Amino acid sequence: MDNGWDGSIPAIFIIDSLSLGLANLSLNQSTLRANAITCVRGERTLFTALDLHITAGQWLHIRGENGIGKTSLLRLLAGLAKPVAGEIFWNDQSIADDAAEYHRNVLFLGHRDSLKEDLTALENLSIATALDGVNISEEDIFRALHRFGLRGREDLPVHCLSAGQKRRVLLARLLLRKATLWILDEPFNALDVGAVEMLSDLIREHIAAGGMAILTSHQEIPMPHGRVVQL
Repeated sequence: MDNGWDGSIPAIFIIDSLSLGLANLSLNQSTLRANAITCVRGERTLFTALDLHITAGQWLHIRGENGIGKTSLLRLLAGLAKPVAGEIFWNDQSIADDAAEYHRNVLFLGHRDSLKEDLTALENLSIATALDGVNISEEDIFRALHRFGLRGREDLPVHCLSAGQKRRVLLARLLLRKATLWILDEPFNALDVGAVEMLSDLIREHIAAGGMAILTSHQEIPMPHGRVVQL
């Protein structure tokens, strides 16, 4: 089955000065293509012969019932697991050929990603960016946390934060790493209405700048120009 993009490109949005990680990717012609991929978990086949295609300036919304394979699909697309059949290509090259190069272009945030509870939001993001190999100043991290509504909570231990605030700390990584492709598993979980709008704006900015996004969500996403892939 072919869940390719229909060719529509979203309108250009103004990108504000706090969009630290959103480099201008307007000349980026990156493409991600999955050819007839099959995923098996245990003895259960989740999906077979699935085709996907996404290029710069586009995003996909993966939908389906719990347990149908949404997270497994994202992990395949992020290069964290391999399909039992089929192949995934980045710019017409198999992602298995140069996994390190592909991972430099991808930011994957899983719905079960966690933080070090005894460390502060600032310390958690400092560690995350160091592991990503990104040279980011403390001021940049403060600005990312402020954009996600965490002003005044930068130096609090994470265990003092609510579930929604912890989720915002994780999502702040989107501003701190210049990845072309965002793969986000249930990114709106635990967020209030204001935070959902804030994240939607950020994804729109990324797409308008020539980025790409693939995400799962059980809810309607308040963004135009997306294509739904139903598993």
